[in-house]
Formats: sequence, C-alpha cells, structure tokens
Amino acid sequence: MRIAWGITGCGDRLIEVVDIMIELKNKYNLDIDVYISKNGEFVLRWYKLFDKIKENFENVKVEKGSNSPFLPGKLQTGKYDLFIVAPATANTTAKIAHGIADTLITNSVAQGMKARVPTYIYPPDNKEGTVETLLPNGKTLKLYIRKLDVENVKKLEEMEGIEVIYSPEEIRDVIEEYVNKKD
Repeated sequence: MRIAWGITGCGDRLIEVVDIMIELKNKYNLDIDVYISKNGEFVLRWYKLFDKIKENFENVKVEKGSNSPFLPGKLQTGKYDLFIVAPATANTTAKIAHGIADTLITNSVAQGMKARVPTYIYPPDNKEGTVETLLPNGKTLKLYIRKLDVENVKKLEEMEGIEVIYSPEEIRDVIEEYVNKKD
C-alpha cells in the first residue's frame, strides 16, 4: 500500500501523530511518502521531529510551491492508494473547506479528490472549547478552539471524498481497515 502523508504547521498532537506514523509504517511495512508544508517544516524543527521524520521515512519532501514537489500529479495518476493529512492546521482546514487550493497540501487534496483518492484529514481544532497540548519543552498549553474552526471541520465532513479523523488514534483504525482490505 502506498500512502502520501501531508503534514502542515500544526503543533497540536504532532508528537503523537509522528509516533503513530512510524509505528504503522513499521508494523505493516507501509510505503509512506511524507510531504511537509513550509510551515510544517518549521514546526517539525521546533518540536525537534524533523530529523526523526527524515530518519524513518525514505521519501520526505518539503513544499516549494502549490505544485512542487509534484504530489498533486502523483495523486491524480494513481501512485498512491491513500492520502492522509495529519495534523492539519485550522488554516489548511478552512482553505480546503472553502475550495482554496493555493498550497501544496490544499492543492493536493483538491486534485486527489478529483481522482477519487481516499483522503483523510485530521484537524485537531475539531471541537469547540478548551484543549491542552504539549509544547516542545514539555509544558502544557491551553488552546481555545473557535466556533469558526469547528464549522470548517463540519464543512469538510460534508465534502465528497474526504473523511475527517477526530484523533491521532483513529489514524490506526483507518490504516488497519485499508491493510485488511488489501489482504
């Protein structure tokens, strides 16, 4: 199974997502290509996870533009069985929900949907209220999730070809479902 995995500049639950990526890759011997937004690279480095990604995945690409590296074309031509965007910032979520495709990840989602590539998006800002997340230094940060961000997640839910994931743990279920289909 070939998976394209997009990482945006969201730090919330990033540590868990990276650990799950590595765990699933090793458990199922998955072929995962990692595509990182410009801000995703910044946040991965801030969390000291960029090198961990590079060490655990053979094909790691950082955004140069909305079509570079050429992930949208690879999605359209069937190179990948699945596209996962985790974690997705509130900004990325809003852009996708409103049809804006001006970054590597948002353009890739739009083009992948046109080719009917199953797309799963994990936006941590998916429930109104207060959440706690870990900072790179191990301290806890309280975040207040806005109603607007939750409304954008609801718009994603209504889009054909996109499935919303509500926790990093749900990523395991998605992958296991696809692995079992292939067997």
